Amino acid sequence: MAEQTTYNDKVVRQFAIMTIVWGIVGMAVGVFIAAQLAWPALNFDIPWLTFSRLRPLHTNAVIFAFGGSALIGTSYYVVQRTCHVRLFSDKLAAFTFWGWQAIIVAAAITLPLGITTSKEYAELEWPIDLAITVVWVAYAIVFFGTIAKRRVKHIYVANWFYGAFILTIALLHVVNSAEVPAGLWKSYSVYPGAIDAMVQWWYGHNAVGFFLTAGFLGMMYYFIPKQAGRPVYSYRLSIVHFWALIFTYMWAGPHHLHYTALPDWASSLGMVFSLILLAPSWGGMINGVMTLSGAWEKLRTDPIIRFLVVSVAFYGMSTFEGPMMSIKTVNALSHYTDWTIGHVHSGALGWNALVTFGSMYFLIPRLFGREIYSLRLVEWHFWMATIGIVLYITSMWVSGIMQGLMWRAVNPDGTLTYSFVESVQAMHPFYVTRFLGGVIFLAGLFVMAFNLWKTVAGARSVEARIPEPATAH
Repeated sequence: MAEQTTYNDKVVRQFAIMTIVWGIVGMAVGVFIAAQLAWPALNFDIPWLTFSRLRPLHTNAVIFAFGGSALIGTSYYVVQRTCHVRLFSDKLAAFTFWGWQAIIVAAAITLPLGITTSKEYAELEWPIDLAITVVWVAYAIVFFGTIAKRRVKHIYVANWFYGAFILTIALLHVVNSAEVPAGLWKSYSVYPGAIDAMVQWWYGHNAVGFFLTAGFLGMMYYFIPKQAGRPVYSYRLSIVHFWALIFTYMWAGPHHLHYTALPDWASSLGMVFSLILLAPSWGGMINGVMTLSGAWEKLRTDPIIRFLVVSVAFYGMSTFEGPMMSIKTVNALSHYTDWTIGHVHSGALGWNALVTFGSMYFLIPRLFGREIYSLRLVEWHFWMATIGIVLYITSMWVSGIMQGLMWRAVNPDGTLTYSFVESVQAMHPFYVTRFLGGVIFLAGLFVMAFNLWKTVAGARSVEARIPEPATAH
């Protein structure tokens, strides 16, 4: 009977804790490989410590381990509260947790060993791809099954974004990972040449669009109103934001392939839809920030709301920069340079990580029935994270624009002004700056881990009760 009257928060607690653990692991690897770019001897001539092996480990750990744990955990929390029912299946929910952690461990073993498909954000080989599919289908059953048995007629907008993220990632993963096995840990894509590149960036950009945008917008639409104690600024705008984003994002991928073997019309189509994407993205940003209308003073006193609101500001900045970089003339300068790296990290650290930190600061004390140990430490973490991000992205912007200008500089006789090695030498101080920014950001994450550890140490988990349905009048 207790199970019928309480939410299943055990799985939410598990995912919340692993979000912090994998955040530290993934970002520590990122700081290490950032150091390698400044001081290459740090690979110690050990194959599994080389940049080429550790970089996909870093991206998979931050996106799928840290980000994935945050998204699945918060979606389980949000869907129960907004539907007033317990999760569809406790056993399937537990399977999604342990299955997801097993997939992450498999990635952490295979990638440093050089077992990879070499597709960006889809490097894992076919046995792990099959495991991802099974766990993801179980996740979809739990999430949509919970919505199907809801006791509230209305489906809150956060669940629309989570639902779109779940369905689209399933589609992207299955289509892009279509491969022919050539042994237990080797496979080849079923797509040839330019088609493979097209499918890969349809996947790659929509992994950003749905895993790193739609899913996290689900977090934004739930946790900002909850922490601010205010309703969403405009519910109508949130629905327009949803449908415009869902329709537009799917077409933007080819902007990664300007000036390649891809047909010119296809990359131009990607550019046009990327520019259109600016409108729904900024509509969502405005909706998130304006939710604080009438509660602006909380920005001075509440560092948790600061995390959430500044993350939305970074979302706005990144979704302006992305469409700008998709314009062919800008792309001719920016592509293959560190400017792209700065752009990715303004989104990943500024938007995804900050909104996750804010959500975890909201969630974890409630899951254990405790007050946060120290709001002063939350404040420290906020400033360490912000300073780290700013150092990181500004150094990469400057480095990237410098790279692009050096690579295209020519002498009057048509020869290149700079050798490639000269451009690498010029980047060194910016790589050191990026490393320092990463160290500060990672140190802030350790402050968060300590703060949350002190919050829950000795605490017993709390079982939240499901509200009784309102009687009809």
